[in-house]
Amino acid sequence: MTGTASASARRITDALLEECGRTYAAEAGIRLRDTPQPLYQLLVLSHLLSARIRAPVAVAAARALFAHGMRTPRRMADATWQQRVDALGEGGYRRYDERTSTQLGEGARLVLDVWQGDLRRLRAEADGDTQVLRAGLRRVPGIGPAGADIFVREVQAVWPETGFWVGAKGLQGAERLGLPASPGRLSDAARGRDRAAFAAALVRAALDRETAETVRESALARK
Repeated sequence: MTGTASASARRITDALLEECGRTYAAEAGIRLRDTPQPLYQLLVLSHLLSARIRAPVAVAAARALFAHGMRTPRRMADATWQQRVDALGEGGYRRYDERTSTQLGEGARLVLDVWQGDLRRLRAEADGDTQVLRAGLRRVPGIGPAGADIFVREVQAVWPETGFWVGAKGLQGAERLGLPASPGRLSDAARGRDRAAFAAALVRAALDRETAETVRESALARK
């Protein structure tokens, strides 16, 4: 089926968005816009979320870094290694705090050196090619395939040329919910919705079996 989502898929989508339709950027207090500061904050959040650590801890660590003024690549680069470690620890991000502090400092300096602190320059380089965008993101220390997926998944709210992007983890969530595990058919199910929020909600379903079960039960009750 192409171009039209099934009634079941639409019910599940509605229930999913009602249960957990919120981007991780919003949860971290990032008011995402196509301007340098929130785009950099999303890069930091993507880095933290991509580690083998619980998502709420990564979000709390991002909030702590931002609360300590590390909201721009210049402020992140100018902070001491220990200041970054302390902020990460305040957010509960202790398992990888020392390595992550180093990577955040190195990453901030790369963003300043390569893109003059403005990730919109990377957007211009990619020129609508999501794979080029992901490759550019992976130049940043600490951003691997998972981190690039997270950034693109969230930034689609303000960079629509990425197309609908759910990433590997989002496809796992779709499969768990009984939704079609293909981006094209998921895009049909999300038509008219906030696609970034939908993609994030799919990830939440992948990470939390209870959330997925609640959504499925809610969708069945809508018949």
